[in-house]
Order: sequence, then structure tokens, then C-alpha cells
Amino acid sequence: MAQDTITTLIRLAAKRFGADETKLQPDDDLFDRLGIDSFQAVELISDLEDEFDVELPDYELQGVKTFAALAQKIDKRR
Repeated sequence: MAQDTITTLIRLAAKRFGADETKLQPDDDLFDRLGIDSFQAVELISDLEDEFDVELPDYELQGVKTFAALAQKIDKRR
């Protein structure tokens, strides 16, 4: 997985949800760490699709909870 994907993902998530990006780690559970629900996660996915110019189907995101796992899905689609 490309480090730039993780860095960009964490930066976007921190910006959208007002988190301190220096405290977010690749293996953090993004729901717990950001304090978001599934509807907010959909908003984040939309941001990521725009940023990385990819489509992330719902079925591929089932069970994805960490920043690292989400970055792997993004890299797989690029």
C-alpha cells in the first residue's frame, strides 16, 4: 500500500471530521477514532472517490474499519 494513499486518506478524514491528523494512525478503527456513524462514512467515501478518482463499491467495503484497510481498497482500484 502506498504511503501517500494513507497520508491523504488521514488528512481528508481529519479535515472532514475535525480530528487531529497527527493522532490518527493507519491501524486505527476509523469509526471509533473519528466518532462517526455509517452515514458519515458514506460522506467520507464520496470525498475519497473524488480525491482518488476511483469508485468504491459498497460490497468491497464490508468489514473495512481501519484507515490501512480502506487505503488498500483505494490502491486496488487505482
